Amino acid sequence: MSKRANKLVIVTEKVLLKKVAKIIEEAGATGYTVVDTGGKGSRNVRSTGKPNTSDTDSNVKFEVLTENREMAEKIADQVAIKFFTDYAGIIYICEAEVLYGRTFCGPDGC
Repeated sequence: MSKRANKLVIVTEKVLLKKVAKIIEEAGATGYTVVDTGGKGSRNVRSTGKPNTSDTDSNVKFEVLTENREMAEKIADQVAIKFFTDYAGIIYICEAEVLYGRTFCGPDGC
């Protein structure tokens, strides 16, 4: 049995990793996934393909599953307001269906 969820995706500069993670945790999300990423957007090309000594040339992508849209929007608003004037980033929300996720669904299942 599945459970409906909202998937919040935040792509931003790696230098913000700890700050964005803190916002997610303080909002009450039970967890998140974060991966190094790169691409091209309004602020030029960002790449993770080469080793570098700073976090200024790479991006990260957070994926957060929330049980309600309000939590996803709260996280999105805080990240955008605090960081997106000075740092590159994009945020979007998708509908999702959790199929297997004991900790997301609870001990009795979805």
